[in-house]
Amino acid sequence: MKSEILKNICYTELVYERINKKLNTKFSKNEIEKLMFDVIQETNENCFEKIGKNYYITNTEHNIKITVNSNTFRIITVDKVK
Repeated sequence: MKSEILKNICYTELVYERINKKLNTKFSKNEIEKLMFDVIQETNENCFEKIGKNYYITNTEHNIKITVNSNTFRIITVDKVK
């Protein structure tokens, strides 16, 4: 599952703005893509959960949860974990 997500991960224009807004950052597209790739890569696969049509990847070290569409592998949003 993890390798498939990393191989096929993609983004929409709007998601870059959404990620910056949710994480309260001002990263460039490249910085966001690198951050998402690195976080997914270093997250243990037992922190990957598939619910309905989405994968939820929770990384407590970075305090974020990434939501990825399981069909398109497009990042939908990122939330801070409390």
